[in-house]
Amino acid sequence: MGGDARRLAMTQWDVFSSRALEGNSLAVFLDATGLADSEMQSIAKEMNLSETTFIFPRDAATERERGVRVRIFTVQEELPFAGHPTLGTAFALRARNGGNDVSLDLNVGRVPVHFEERSGQPAFGEMTQVDPVFGDEHNREAVAQALGLKLEDFDPSLPIQTVSTGVAFVVTPLRSLSVIQKLRIDLNRAAEYTAKAEGKFFYFVTREAVDRDARLHARMLFYNGEDPATGSAAGCTAAWMVAHGVAKSDERVLIEQGVEMKRPSRIFVRASRNDNRVVNVRVGGNAVEVMRGELLL
Repeated sequence: MGGDARRLAMTQWDVFSSRALEGNSLAVFLDATGLADSEMQSIAKEMNLSETTFIFPRDAATERERGVRVRIFTVQEELPFAGHPTLGTAFALRARNGGNDVSLDLNVGRVPVHFEERSGQPAFGEMTQVDPVFGDEHNREAVAQALGLKLEDFDPSLPIQTVSTGVAFVVTPLRSLSVIQKLRIDLNRAAEYTAKAEGKFFYFVTREAVDRDARLHARMLFYNGEDPATGSAAGCTAAWMVAHGVAKSDERVLIEQGVEMKRPSRIFVRASRNDNRVVNVRVGGNAVEVMRGELLL
């Protein structure tokens, strides 16, 4: 390649895990100044991960006031918000700049991330997502038909509901670990349903878990296959859990995800009940840097 190639520094992180080669991988481009939208989309396709983030450095005063400007891309599109890219990018920024508080200026707005230091433990980061918006509860028969599942596959004690903390998910409780482990759905029909339901994707959960410490076991199937950890959906689910009595107000609970694809992820969530409203949704976990390099463009 010619000498005029742009060299774009990047790091790669495994997010929602304290161990390398687990969790959800994220590529972080540390200075995307001058990149066109089409170039960022092509780079995200090149990375072929669930998401890739691009940092746009600004002057210190602006970053203090508004946060560090970050954009998030999947292999197909830009997202206004996503959980594991937010957390992973915050870890990357902290690795460069230090400190226990990082704020990201995303398309959905400012998202703060606070880091907890525990003696002898890896750093733990927790993002505060925007307050949840609760959408419709869904008819189980209609969802079963859209997904190609049986009515008895669903947990009858909990509602299927659309919730958003920046990106809307249809939180879908299933009856058992066996059902969720064998899950097969028609992605095209699922996408048709979620489009009408004003949700981005289905997020499947069950109260039976592999880890006895986990409150929920989760899976998220989408156009890029299966997601090892979906922090935005976990935030929606934290709000849903508090609203429907699966978790208490401000109780930090564990959601396990990625088990079936051998990328186990540990997502810690909590939310507050304030009178009849659920607010202060927080999603946290660990992250491990696994790669540093340059992309030649």
